[in-house]
Amino acid sequence: MPKINPVLLKELRERFRTPKTAILVSLYLLVIGGFSLGFIYLRFKDTAGFFQPWYSKEIFAVLSVVQLVLLAFVTPGLTAGTISGERERQTLNVLLTTKLSPVSIIISKMVSSCSFTVLLLLATLPLYSIVFIFGGISPAQVFGLLGFYLVSMFLFASIGIACSTHFKRTGVSTVTAYGIVFAIGAGTGFLAVFLWEIYRMHTMVTQTPLVVQLLQNSNPVMVLFRILGQNAVLGHEQELFLPYWGIYTVIYLLTGTLLLIWAAIKLNPQQRSKFLLFWK
Repeated sequence: MPKINPVLLKELRERFRTPKTAILVSLYLLVIGGFSLGFIYLRFKDTAGFFQPWYSKEIFAVLSVVQLVLLAFVTPGLTAGTISGERERQTLNVLLTTKLSPVSIIISKMVSSCSFTVLLLLATLPLYSIVFIFGGISPAQVFGLLGFYLVSMFLFASIGIACSTHFKRTGVSTVTAYGIVFAIGAGTGFLAVFLWEIYRMHTMVTQTPLVVQLLQNSNPVMVLFRILGQNAVLGHEQELFLPYWGIYTVIYLLTGTLLLIWAAIKLNPQQRSKFLLFWK
């Protein structure tokens, strides 16, 4: 039987064996289900006592957007205190004196936090059955959306872990992580639209500039709407070596991996010195 990392085992037991976990999952489902039922009620009210089946796509969009907003709120909150919390409880130095490497500590914290977020995602899948009752959504769209959430969650969790490793206080780490996630969600979209308007003012371009295309392909809201079948594109996109979702996946996985490597180096001062000497 393979030996499980003791830090990961401890984190999973502490996270899943408390009543707090059941309460958080229930609240999460209550919020998403409340938005969906509220939307159905409004449409039911506007159509004189019956629900039009073609509104199922709108329910699917509402569910997906609310899910993304909650993930952007929950994931940094779960990870931004993982390392700084150990430092505040004065247990980080004890943890570093064990045989566990900083990389394994970082991965353990990451996996335990993400496992809870994955549980939240899986718990919401029955809510999507409301959409399947009326049709109009393919299973490929649902699985594509699930992959999009997992990739986004990986970057959001990596940002929280990196902030938790860099800052000594959990409060500062949490605020910084939320600020970075907000900048990714809103800042990249705003910058893409701003640059696109600047290009259109000075040149009569119809093809999307490369920098604008990369910005809109790295914005989670614009990518989500494209997965949902909406036209969230500025101009005519250039033919690149990957589709928009492939560029999104590569950027998020690469950035998240680099943040975790940096956090592992930051956690071990001796390794950080070797890293700096290597680049001198």
